[in-house]
Formats: sequence, structure tokens, C-alpha cells
Amino acid sequence: MSETVQERISRVAFNADGLVAAIIQQWDTREVLMLGWMDAEALRRTLTEGRVTFWSRSRREYWRKGDTSGHIQLVRGARLDCDGDAILVEVDQVGPACHTGTRTCFDADDLEPVAGPERDG
Repeated sequence: MSETVQERISRVAFNADGLVAAIIQQWDTREVLMLGWMDAEALRRTLTEGRVTFWSRSRREYWRKGDTSGHIQLVRGARLDCDGDAILVEVDQVGPACHTGTRTCFDADDLEPVAGPERDG
């Protein structure tokens, strides 16, 4: 018997503000597109409506990616991490994911880390 949506949401370890980090990834290329925040209602909408919904911490309201820009995120999958305190949402991204107009929010500021050593054998 399959779990209800509420039972799936109850497995999430929301933070003290009632939020969980949602990493958004292009489903076929595995490209990481952005990070957003969800409360239980935003997650419920995401799991049941086929479009990604976030909670805006600054505006204190729900927002669905692409409602004003047309750059929508169509849900293809969603999973919890091992601790239940982060969600990976696989999407089919239509247009840029970043509000700056770029494909991903992670292509602007390279922190230039020292690369780790090569693995043995």
C-alpha cells in the first residue's frame, strides 16, 4: 500500500523555522540549477501539482517558479536525503532557472578551491 502525501511529508525534518532546503536539479543532465526553501505546504503543492512551489523567506509567501517569468519547473522526481533534512527535486526546467537569467544559479562566483589529490588505483 502506498503512503499518502501527508505520510511522505511527515518524514521530512523541517528546521526550527519550519523549512527544508530544496535542491533543484535538471532530471536528465543532473545539472544543479538552484536552491530554494519549502515548508510543508510548499512541499505538498510540489508533490501533488507537478510544478515546484517554494516558500519565500523575504516576502513571506508561496511562489511557484515561472508564474511571472514563464521559466517553469516541471517535477520529474523528489527524494529526501539520508537525514531527511534536505530534498532533491528533479525537474524539467523550461528556460533559465536563476532570477538573473542564467541557466543555473551556480555558475557566477567560482570560489577557486584547491582540488583534492588524485585517488589511488
